[in-house]
Amino acid sequence: MEDFRKSGSENGQSEIDEIPLVGFGSTGLSVSRLGFGGHELAGPPRAPDLSLSEAVRVVHAAMDLGITYFDTSIDYDKSEEVLGAAFKNRRGRVVIATKCGCPLGDQREEKRSHSYTPENISAGVAQSLKRLGTDYIDVMQLHGNPTPEKLQQEGGLEVLLELQRKGVIGHIGVSTRKPYVDEFVGSDFSGVFQLPYSALQRLHEDTAHDLAARGKAVVARGVTARGSIAKSWASVPIGMKTGQAETIWDRARLDELISPMSRIEFMIRFVATNSSIDVLLTGTTNLTHLEENVKAVEKGLLPPDIYKEALARLALAGSAPGEGEYVSGGPLG
Repeated sequence: MEDFRKSGSENGQSEIDEIPLVGFGSTGLSVSRLGFGGHELAGPPRAPDLSLSEAVRVVHAAMDLGITYFDTSIDYDKSEEVLGAAFKNRRGRVVIATKCGCPLGDQREEKRSHSYTPENISAGVAQSLKRLGTDYIDVMQLHGNPTPEKLQQEGGLEVLLELQRKGVIGHIGVSTRKPYVDEFVGSDFSGVFQLPYSALQRLHEDTAHDLAARGKAVVARGVTARGSIAKSWASVPIGMKTGQAETIWDRARLDELISPMSRIEFMIRFVATNSSIDVLLTGTTNLTHLEENVKAVEKGLLPPDIYKEALARLALAGSAPGEGEYVSGGPLG
């Protein structure tokens, strides 16, 4: 397990400022540009084996660094319960985004399909409220790549709309990808879209631009390609084939372009430079890495010449808007 316990300067205080808040589409919310991806709080076998107190400490560190947007899901095992414990007496300081349509209960029991029936949506929201220790959820995202047709057939969307009218849910969103996202772009009910996006995976770049132009909030996941660039490509970025990310990186000759910044810093600042993206999700239980991610965001946009050259090199190397296929794999394909 990574040592997440050592962090900050010698006197134990962080030497970085808090992240500035930004607008979140047309939702009216203000959120931190860097968001915390709660998948890393799931526990074994998908994430580090932390005690509850250790996991809560990570979340509190993220909050103290200025992160206000926390993304989780029923599908992420212990994640909602950890966040609920961490947010006790601090609920007003965070924006919680979770997901519904998921199988209920302990996700480690078995692999089960998503369902968008009124019963499953209603029970899922109730379960999330209990686990998170709150009486409202800021952003509730449909999970598992549903289609509008499936939502209409199964009928669960009406439950979400009713819960939104009652104030239990602030905003409805969709966590999805191509080709499914194309059918939701013009939807009225969804004000938030979570999409895969990174320098090495620009498939959804034009979609993000279209959504932002419509006033939708856009959240990017997979920003650092699962950290594979800093792990000698030991992990495969979700949605990509084995070896694909490394090949793109090498073909684009990015190491020579971005020096002296680190690979992770480049990946984070690349996505931050895209004005269509509101929140960049990264997930880690290593406090040193967490601080480094915050520092990368605080450094701001990439210099225009480096960003322009990176875009050109990446396009030639196989990472361009609308190019490539998102490969099923990882959490929910």
